[in-house]
Amino acid sequence: MSDPQIPETKPNQKPSIPSGPPKTPATGGGFSHGTHFPNPPDKVNPDAATLRDQWRFAIRQYSKWYSHAWGTALLAGASFFALGWFIKGSNPIASFKSDSTDGDNDRAAAAADVRQPR
Repeated sequence: MSDPQIPETKPNQKPSIPSGPPKTPATGGGFSHGTHFPNPPDKVNPDAATLRDQWRFAIRQYSKWYSHAWGTALLAGASFFALGWFIKGSNPIASFKSDSTDGDNDRAAAAADVRQPR
């Protein structure tokens, strides 16, 4: 008895393998001698209104992708800054440490500790 989950193959069937890229019938215009592509180039340039619409669409798409990339980068930077703050427990950027007079007093006290005999 055969397992119902495993389909049986017939011995006389051979898998079909495509021989190459898809072919389209020749459309004329000087492209009939070489390889035929599924998306041949236009025979004439489109009118100015169509080009203008395509250009505006491309600019809109690029602007959207550009703003998304900057938004993602800023969000990632803020997230990593917050993660660093959480892990360290204080500001993770060393250049933002305050150089107040308290720091000078701490250094002076540390120097005084070194000078005192024990």
